[in-house]
Amino acid sequence: MEQPVHPLEELFKQLGLPTEPEAIDRFIVTHAPLAADVALADAPFWTPAQAAFLREEILEDADWAEIVDHLNAALR
Repeated sequence: MEQPVHPLEELFKQLGLPTEPEAIDRFIVTHAPLAADVALADAPFWTPAQAAFLREEILEDADWAEIVDHLNAALR
């Protein structure tokens, strides 16, 4: 499997969240499991700006899309 263009730490930085591995793990544990019927960008724990970024990156299939998908899978 090919590595994503951006690592998970960079996505968290882009979202304004702590980037340390322990903080990322804690975020995932705290917010998982995300209900199957809730789109990642619609999750209640995002700010409006974070949600807009996630939604835009997926819709545009931008270079962030692969790592956003990875985060989505981790939260399921």
